[in-house]
Amino acid sequence: MVGKRKFIKNCLSQAVEDYIPKQNLYRRLKPLLDLTFLYKAVAPYYGKCGQKSVDPVVFFKLQLVVSCPFIRKMS
Repeated sequence: MVGKRKFIKNCLSQAVEDYIPKQNLYRRLKPLLDLTFLYKAVAPYYGKCGQKSVDPVVFFKLQLVVSCPFIRKMS
């Protein structure tokens, strides 16, 4: 089953937002990336029963965080 992240805003998430600089690369990418197409793209590869998987959008963003600094070093 394809999992989907449910974001619950609380005081801790607001505190974290206060510490992230406004010009942070990932903060600037957030409004530009629409990754909702991933749910439909990966759905055929997941079963219909069992435990929910990691949200594909969250997984893709994690891969982006890992590879982006490496890509910037190469250019």
